[in-house]
Amino acid sequence: MTLIAIYHLHLQIITRGSGKSAVGATAYRSGDTLKNEYDAELHDYSRKRGIVHTEILLPENAPAEYSNRYTLWNAVEKSERYKTAQLSREIEIALPVELNRE
Repeated sequence: MTLIAIYHLHLQIITRGSGKSAVGATAYRSGDTLKNEYDAELHDYSRKRGIVHTEILLPENAPAEYSNRYTLWNAVEKSERYKTAQLSREIEIALPVELNRE
C-alpha cells in the first residue's frame, strides 16, 4: 500500500460585509498587534504561536512605506468606503507533514 500525502488549499475574500477587516486578518496571520484606523479596533494576536515567517512583498514601484504592515493595511481600509468592500484575498496552503521546512 502506498501512502499519498494530502495538501490543503483554501481561498477567501476578506470583506467588511462579513464583519472582517484587512487589518484584523493581517494581525492574526502575522501574530502582531495592529490598530484598525477605520473602526478604531485593536487586533492583538501577539500571543499566537507557531508563526514561522512573515513578510510583505511589494512591486518595485510601490511606496516604501507600504513595507510596514500597519501602514499598508490601514491604507487599504482607508481607500475602501463601502461597508461591503472587498479588502483583500487570502490564499491558505497547508503542505503535507512529510515535507520538511527546508
